[in-house]
Amino acid sequence: MERIHRSIEVDRPLSTVYGQWTQFEEFPRFMEGVLEVAQVDEQSLHWVAEVGGKREEWTGEILRQIPDREIAWRQTRGAVNAGLVTFTPLGPDRTRVGLMLLYDPQGLVEKVGDALGFVSRRVEGDLRRFKRFIEGRGEETTGPWRDEIHAGQPDAQPSPPAELPPPQRKTLAPAPSVPGRACRLRGGDAG
Repeated sequence: MERIHRSIEVDRPLSTVYGQWTQFEEFPRFMEGVLEVAQVDEQSLHWVAEVGGKREEWTGEILRQIPDREIAWRQTRGAVNAGLVTFTPLGPDRTRVGLMLLYDPQGLVEKVGDALGFVSRRVEGDLRRFKRFIEGRGEETTGPWRDEIHAGQPDAQPSPPAELPPPQRKTLAPAPSVPGRACRLRGGDAG
């Protein structure tokens, strides 16, 4: 399992930065290779991305979400990954976004790309594009989700801090989509 830690400072208030990050459906606007992110329910996201020249799909579960502080996730189906994104105020109009990503490169192309630092550079680029994206938008976001998730349950009582659970390694069939279902926009640690 590979691990990447990166951070960037953004010239926007904490609540604005967190609020924009919770708009998962907008990730393709600043994340390289991400083709689509669809919110399945309050805790689940279905991702479609191009990784190592091939199309990958996976479903992610939000394990912990604390407004203006952090979002932790892991995949439940598909490409093996997990992460944590943190938000730290550095002043009234400046925020540090920290991203930790755990992933398991599959196949020769992904393993070679990982060895050459492609994933690390992609994460750094995604954070730079996020900074440009949000600083270019000003203080507006499209409606952040402000509820909490603890131990994988919306509005559950907080549990003591723990290590991020490892990604699930078994691969299952992609999650079915629900045609015509309206998605409630809300937000997501590194990815």
